[in-house]
Amino acid sequence: MDDIRLQQQRPATVTPEQAPYAVWDPASVAGEAVSALREALVRAGHPQAAPGDARLVLYAIDPDRTRPFHRGSASTFVVAVVELDERPKQMLEEGYPYLVRALANLCVLLVRSEPGVAHVITLERGHYEVPLGRDRARDYARLYEHLRPLALSRLVIENHHVGDLPPELWDGDATTDALRRAGARLEGLGLLPAPFPIERYLSPRELRHVRLLYGIGGLSYGNMSARRDADSFWMTASGVNKASLEGVGRDLVLINGFDADRAALRLSEPPGLERAPRASVDAIEHWMIYQRHPAVGAIVHVHAWIDGVAATSINYPCGTIELASAVADLVAETAQYGRAIVGQKNHGLTVTGPDLDDIFERLEGRVVPQVPMAA
Repeated sequence: MDDIRLQQQRPATVTPEQAPYAVWDPASVAGEAVSALREALVRAGHPQAAPGDARLVLYAIDPDRTRPFHRGSASTFVVAVVELDERPKQMLEEGYPYLVRALANLCVLLVRSEPGVAHVITLERGHYEVPLGRDRARDYARLYEHLRPLALSRLVIENHHVGDLPPELWDGDATTDALRRAGARLEGLGLLPAPFPIERYLSPRELRHVRLLYGIGGLSYGNMSARRDADSFWMTASGVNKASLEGVGRDLVLINGFDADRAALRLSEPPGLERAPRASVDAIEHWMIYQRHPAVGAIVHVHAWIDGVAATSINYPCGTIELASAVADLVAETAQYGRAIVGQKNHGLTVTGPDLDDIFERLEGRVVPQVPMAA
């Protein structure tokens, strides 16, 4: 099998010198914020490049006519920067479409009538504030620290589809049946809000671009997996309705390898699928936890919270080696890593257990749907 254990080999760490930045300003609207962020990137050691060659692109948005930024590679992260005259009545609801229309990973929204704060809007529909004072260099260096995880992260969303799933698994097994039951329980906990209606803001061409780059079928709502054996696990596919999981090769996928050189997860599928499913964007996190922690038999990730849990300190993007490593490390630090509940900053919870029933018994009556946001 062509997988490489993550604990034995991981892609090399990215440094600022290896992460060039660019500014894209198609409407010539860039203001002081873009200039100050650019200075912060230079001070941190990022070289400048053309937009097509950059790892981090500052996209100065025209709020009246936002165009999508079309990357050539998923390894390019985009920060949309928009300046408005007045504060929106609903910051997240009104600010989030700028991020979606720009095809950005993060949106920094500034209000001219409130110069003392920068509003950061995340892909997971989070919103937090970063205070800005009168010291331009110091304040934008602080704001840069929230962009740094994007610039230096390594995304793993490529899928290596192999039509070698044994015939006895084409209709699933006891583990896929357990995942179907767990999806209904997830709905019963009130943790399956409707996905963000991304199709309202993007054309069919732009939607295809989002799916290609991010491996997502919509801005969905968590995921689940269950171990099959030492080297494979079943997982909910990208963008599917967890409350109504159907066939293998459609709503459920078997992941049984990771190729570190290609940064691709290996999916074993029934041969001849007309449209192969994509693994969830969080699949690399599940893979790493299973490989590092043999006692873990199932994992549930939800956009919800439990007060008092240990959480990651940096808001790494979903689907990156960095987030997967941070969560796996937190799991290892818990008293019982086989039954851990850990948080992802500004994002949600990852819960491990010997099986899915154990996880849901520990979640019921404890979770709240609102994830706290912090700078």
